[in-house]
Amino acid sequence: MRIYVGNLSYDMTEEELQQEFQAYGEVTSVSIPSDKFSGRPKGFGFVEMASKSEAEAAIAGLNGKTLKERTTVVNEARPRTDNRSGGSYGGGRGGRSGGGRQRRY
Repeated sequence: MRIYVGNLSYDMTEEELQQEFQAYGEVTSVSIPSDKFSGRPKGFGFVEMASKSEAEAAIAGLNGKTLKERTTVVNEARPRTDNRSGGSYGGGRGGRSGGGRQRRY
């Protein structure tokens, strides 16, 4: 089961996060995404656990726990949707070119 861990300290490492979750069962993977430009961690991560019952115990035990002076938010990760805006069309300006005021006819 995949678990979302939010409000992480920027100093938290994947190894430290894995240790927190191992108290509840077998951890199969841990990832803390980093900003691709600055390399700084984004402040959240994902933990994958072997069984659903262990994952649910970890969620119950770690949600709201203070790790490195930050109160964590831990819950089941939602499935990823590929509707991320990557500048496909419109460039974030509502699809209008030229900007400024809209013409009236």
